Amino acid sequence: MAGHLLRRLHQHSVHVFQLRTREAGFDMTPVQFAAMSAIQARPGIDQATVAATIAYDRATIGGVIDRLEQKGWVAREVSKTDRRAKQVRLTEMGEAILAEAAPVVRDLQSELTSGLDPEERQTFLKLAGKAAAHLAEEYERAR
Repeated sequence: MAGHLLRRLHQHSVHVFQLRTREAGFDMTPVQFAAMSAIQARPGIDQATVAATIAYDRATIGGVIDRLEQKGWVAREVSKTDRRAKQVRLTEMGEAILAEAAPVVRDLQSELTSGLDPEERQTFLKLAGKAAAHLAEEYERAR
């Protein structure tokens, strides 16, 4: 079944990510890497937008940001335009960590599809992207 296969692929993806990043000396989860990448792309982004950008639950993104802040990788401040919102940015240390971790994460991507030949890999990525985009649209319509 598709759901089971997707869950197994996700488990392998997280395992490979954690294994390769740990081997490289990083204490980072895939969600933390995604959040840091989103923050780097838009410094001063608010937490809710980080959650939306990485397709993560708004209710729990605060915990992810808390852990990144405890590590000294992000800084958070109350928005000057909306006192309810918290804006986040990478610290110098966070910028350095992300720059060092990015090549490791980029390199492990081929490991995730190592059982596929190059043409199959392209087809898989195209179809997975299409399915994910469709489900995201459906989810947004249902909200």
